[in-house]
Amino acid sequence: MNNDLLRLPATELIEGYRTARFSPVEVCRATFDAIAAFNPTLNAFQHLDEDGALLQARRSQERWGRGAPIGALDGVPATVKDNILTKGWPTLSGSRTVNPQQAWEEDAPGTARLREAGAVLIGKTTMPEFAWKVMTDSPLFGITRNPWNPGFTPGGSSGGAAAATAAGLGVLALASDGGGSIRVPASRCGLVGLKPTHGRVADYPPSRFGTNSNIGPITRTVRDCALMMNVIARPDPRDWYGLPPHEGDYLDALAGGVKGLRLAWSPDLGSGVAVDPEVAMAAHKAVEVFRALGAQVDEIAIDPALYALGSRSYFVLRCVMQAGLLRALPPARLPLMDPDLLASCRENDFDVVAYSEAEQDRRRFGVALNLLLDGYDALVCPTIQSLPEPVEAKTPEPFLTAIFNASRHPAISIPCGLSSAGLPIGVQLVAAHSQEAKLLRIAAAFEAEHGFPPLPIGPKV
Repeated sequence: MNNDLLRLPATELIEGYRTARFSPVEVCRATFDAIAAFNPTLNAFQHLDEDGALLQARRSQERWGRGAPIGALDGVPATVKDNILTKGWPTLSGSRTVNPQQAWEEDAPGTARLREAGAVLIGKTTMPEFAWKVMTDSPLFGITRNPWNPGFTPGGSSGGAAAATAAGLGVLALASDGGGSIRVPASRCGLVGLKPTHGRVADYPPSRFGTNSNIGPITRTVRDCALMMNVIARPDPRDWYGLPPHEGDYLDALAGGVKGLRLAWSPDLGSGVAVDPEVAMAAHKAVEVFRALGAQVDEIAIDPALYALGSRSYFVLRCVMQAGLLRALPPARLPLMDPDLLASCRENDFDVVAYSEAEQDRRRFGVALNLLLDGYDALVCPTIQSLPEPVEAKTPEPFLTAIFNASRHPAISIPCGLSSAGLPIGVQLVAAHSQEAKLLRIAAAFEAEHGFPPLPIGPKV
């Protein structure tokens, strides 16, 4: 395999295709060579289509030879999470309760946008059953491992997407985030992960997590994240929560730096959660980078009652949606589920009064967060309070990510350092609704100044 090709971000691949330094077929073959070598350790894929990908790559190569690429991602290897529809491939959501022997005849909006832009789709990535937790194992596909150290989790629920991207088994990943499922694995694997404002990237069919859930990118660089957002952040009539088109180019928005911007810094969002000292130190150093770049950074005290309002409303709404899984399945199929998921559904079954109160609490929390952000360009905090856990351990709740699913605010995780054990740490940026471009601008300034840790191409052992 050609490790040099595997290390390149999408923007550099496109330039290489344009100048004929290498071809989409070379990149595709190198990617599948790496998958053959490393995926048996990582278990990042539930489905692979090498023949189909090589056919797409040959067509892309022919277009580049004519100087006529069909889109911004022509020839770039991309992966799709197992809960996002992909025509011709099974979408099983990591569950033995889903029948794989059915006609898979439709692309989800994000998948369709990738195809239209010329991306080479190589496979579906693993996830926990029905995306219910922030680590990645399932009764159907087993344990997915972190390429930085296979003894540790890559996070979840988009753990397969992140593990593949960090290891060079695909360049761009289409993923979902219902409580941290893009940002947590991005943090765990040293990547960029963006949860857009709900409705910015069209979602169909509707997620079981309702309006807590969002579709977004996991990438290696901020520039790749902006490039991918240009492609996938387009309206689709199948998403009735969809937002109007974004005016402008996300790549153009990366310029400008952070000088003169106002950032709010909160070490724990008022959660009272114990943040690992190494995580706290890495996030604090990131704040100092922003200050050195000319941003005004104010450490703020968030009322614990505000955090509790958002956290409780998120938890109740998530559990109501999860409990719907049990009602949708025949009783005979319930023993096929992850026992921990089944127990969670049964133990946290709220009535209609609790659901109604949670919806009202969610609105109150969203308004309060809007008012907090009204005086700032972004809020800065750790992405997740802990370092990556061993794959056998239970991962704690995503206390510092899930409240922004409840409030629908866009949030991005970017790498800000490594732990003493050599595992990645992420810092989270949150902005007002529909301000993804501003988040990308702030993230790009950090990346240009601080840089991101070099990724392991293939798993470290």
